[in-house]
Amino acid sequence: MALYDGTHVHGMHVAHDGPRQAPPLVLIHGSGSSGSSWGPITPALASRYHVVRIDLPGHGQSPPAPSYDVPKQAARLAEALDELGLRPVTVAGHSSGGYIATALAEQRPDLVGSLALISSGPSPDALLPQPVLLRVLIDPPIGPLLWRVRSDAMLRRGVTAVCNRPVDVPDDLVADVRGIGYRTFRTVLRHNGAYIAERSVPARLTALDLPVLVIFGAADPRWDPSSAHHYDTVPNARVEQLPDVGHFPMLEAPEATSELLLRFAATGR
Repeated sequence: MALYDGTHVHGMHVAHDGPRQAPPLVLIHGSGSSGSSWGPITPALASRYHVVRIDLPGHGQSPPAPSYDVPKQAARLAEALDELGLRPVTVAGHSSGGYIATALAEQRPDLVGSLALISSGPSPDALLPQPVLLRVLIDPPIGPLLWRVRSDAMLRRGVTAVCNRPVDVPDDLVADVRGIGYRTFRTVLRHNGAYIAERSVPARLTALDLPVLVIFGAADPRWDPSSAHHYDTVPNARVEQLPDVGHFPMLEAPEATSELLLRFAATGR
C-alpha cells in the first residue's frame, strides 16, 4: 500500500509513495502542472516502487527559483536526489518534464538508470497550434488579466483542453495549478523551447547509453503525434502510442500508462 510522505529538498517539494526500500522511480511533471498530475497512476506504481514525485520550482508546493533554465533545474534535482541517497533511478518525465529528465541524464549518468518520456515533444517543429483557451491564458495582453481571475472551472478546462478523452481533473492538481505565477509560467515555457531548439531530444538521447521508453498519445493536440517516431532513431528506445489519448496519458489512460511504466522500470523495455 502506498504510504505518502512529503518534504522539501533543495527548494523543491518531494512526495514519497510506496516502500522506501523498493527501487526508486522519480516522476517529473510538465509546465503549468505539479506532482499531483501523477495521482491517478501513483497507487499502481507505488505497489512495486518507491515513487518520488517532484514539484519543480514555482510549481505545486515548491517556491519560485532564480532561474528556470532546463540544465539548472536538472542540476538542482540531482542535488536533491543526492541528498535523498537515491541512485540509480528510473526517471519518468511528462511533457517538458521529459526535458528536465533528459538534462539530468546528460549531467549525471551515474544517477539515471533508465528514462521514460511521456508526451515530450522532440523539437520545436513538432509543436501544434495551441487550443484557443490556452492561447488566451498565456499570451498578452489578455493573459495576465485572466490569470488573476481564473476559476476552478477555467483551470479544469485548461487541463482538459489538451486531453482527447473525458477526464476527472484531481482537486489537488487544480489547487497546485492555481498557485503558479503568470511570469513563472511564461519563463518556463521560454526556457523549455530554448532547450529543444538548441538540440532535439532524440539527438540528446542518442548520445546517452540508456534504455528509453517514449509514450505518446495518438491524438495529442499539443504535439504532432507522428513526431513520436522521431525517437525511433534513438538506440535502446521503444515508442508506444496510445490510441485516442491526448496530452495527458496519466489522466486519460491511467491503467495503460502505469502498465507500460511498470514493465519498463522492471525490464528496461
